[in-house]
Amino acid sequence: MYVLPMVIWNQLNTFLVRLYDPIDRVENLFLKMKNISMMTNQMMFLMLADHVFITEPKMTCLYTLMFYNVVTYCISYIKELIEKKDWSPYVTLTETSKIKHLAMSATKIVLEWTKAITFIVTLTFMLLVFGLHQGLEHYKPSTNYITITWIYYLTTEKVFVELFPSILKSFRLEIFENLEELYASMILKSFTISASACLIIILAPLVSWKFLFIAIYSNIYLRLKDLLQISGPLLKLEREMLNCYRKATAEEIKQFDDVCPVCLCDMIRARVTPCYHLFHADCLRQCLKTNDTCPMCKRGLTLGSVISSQ
Repeated sequence: MYVLPMVIWNQLNTFLVRLYDPIDRVENLFLKMKNISMMTNQMMFLMLADHVFITEPKMTCLYTLMFYNVVTYCISYIKELIEKKDWSPYVTLTETSKIKHLAMSATKIVLEWTKAITFIVTLTFMLLVFGLHQGLEHYKPSTNYITITWIYYLTTEKVFVELFPSILKSFRLEIFENLEELYASMILKSFTISASACLIIILAPLVSWKFLFIAIYSNIYLRLKDLLQISGPLLKLEREMLNCYRKATAEEIKQFDDVCPVCLCDMIRARVTPCYHLFHADCLRQCLKTNDTCPMCKRGLTLGSVISSQ
């Protein structure tokens, strides 16, 4: 007698899946457009912060986002100059050739000068705005507003997000096993979802349900979907690959002279293969992506051989 309800439920489920399919494709396309989706999240969070921390909202979020973007551009340009290796204004036909490509060289010179002039104009504009206070009569953000919005901006803007894995690596935590790049994405996305959820809970009895629905959809649902469908599965896949190989003890690492055979760097933590060779977790993971054999003895490291050896 339970057959009929199950049939109805399956049909309803199939119908809902087909109905949601075009929406799902649009959402996935939106998430792939990293810059647009991230700017949407930033703007929505700043609007939430406006309602929580600003007594008389006068579109403070627009001024704030503009200032944050300008500061980020300046930092990005300075970072580019620091990391720049080729200061020559010319472009050669090949890396070893001394023959200059006139058209490409001219384009490079114009591009570099354009960047420099844009940076100078932007910096001058910022100094004038903050120095003369022109047009900022209504822009009076509180300290809490600046602190919270700036932290959120740092956790979403590409320039700063790219620096976060190196910060995690500096702690040299064993739990990460050189997977800081993947853990960083999980941590930052989880933080942004939690921060938006906190502001939405505070505003639940104070603002319209339409505004809350848009905020929940943009900053929680879509971010959670990105976390569960992209960052989460990727980290899980890499962890499952590493978990096939046990962790080496301190005595074993010392016995192998504390050096990874792949990168030739010191080993504080390592994974052991069935053929009893030790590698950095990340080095072993990268090798297994191109070949399923031990980097040292070329013995097959298929899942079956790993399980049987354990």
